[in-house]
Amino acid sequence: MAITGADLLMQAFSSHGDLPQVRRLEAVGFRAWPAASVVYDGSWQIRLTGGHPSKRLNCVVPLDPSDHRDIAIRIEKARKRFEHYGRELLVRETPLAPKLLLQALAGEGWQAFESVSVMTADLTGLELPDTLGHLPSHDIGRYIDASLAVHEEDPAIKPALAEILTAIKPATGLFIAENPGEGPQAVTLCVQDNDLAGILSFAVARERRRQGAGTELLTAALRWARISGARTAWLQVHVENEPALSLYRKFGFREAYRYHYWRQGDAA
Repeated sequence: MAITGADLLMQAFSSHGDLPQVRRLEAVGFRAWPAASVVYDGSWQIRLTGGHPSKRLNCVVPLDPSDHRDIAIRIEKARKRFEHYGRELLVRETPLAPKLLLQALAGEGWQAFESVSVMTADLTGLELPDTLGHLPSHDIGRYIDASLAVHEEDPAIKPALAEILTAIKPATGLFIAENPGEGPQAVTLCVQDNDLAGILSFAVARERRRQGAGTELLTAALRWARISGARTAWLQVHVENEPALSLYRKFGFREAYRYHYWRQGDAA
């Protein structure tokens, strides 16, 4: 869904929040979901991954509100790089994006779409069981098969997903909830990076939603993160995904900031 109009720009300009926190969460997010190719143009990070369609892996991410020189030239350079990968050029707008860049994009007919909430929760005071209901797996192939099934994604991206998971440097827990003979019920990836733990790719099988499988698996992942040394958990969720937001709020997650993607022309 496209997000248009002056209201969006005003929202973007006025909701920068805690920029040091944003920078830290962006940094751990990059490490938790690493792109195959990362280059910098000034402070703009250009992320590309030929084998996986994830927008987070295929976008330009400006990381300094003051870095707005030569916008048109740099956008065109990025466009050519994306064309080499056969990708549509996307710009990911966080509170770190320069205001002048957003104004320039809007003036050239770009539109923002897909709002995502980055949420955090304090693990130190969260009530969690003393034991893990699900132990993390170290079998990447088994986890990928379960994840593809639960997310109902194309099996063709399995090799790319394997490359992403093996490229993650921080400690990683691969969580799968399943019953014998019934297939996977829920999956999530927990990346523990010093005192921060990211919950990624959390999903519950369509026929198992609202039956407690997601709550059990999320509880196990957060418990594992805490005993591994994490004090704060973070995750990213589409703002229109109300069932997921409701679940995360029960675990104490609150919004830290939002981001959007921008693309040009009729594609938006």
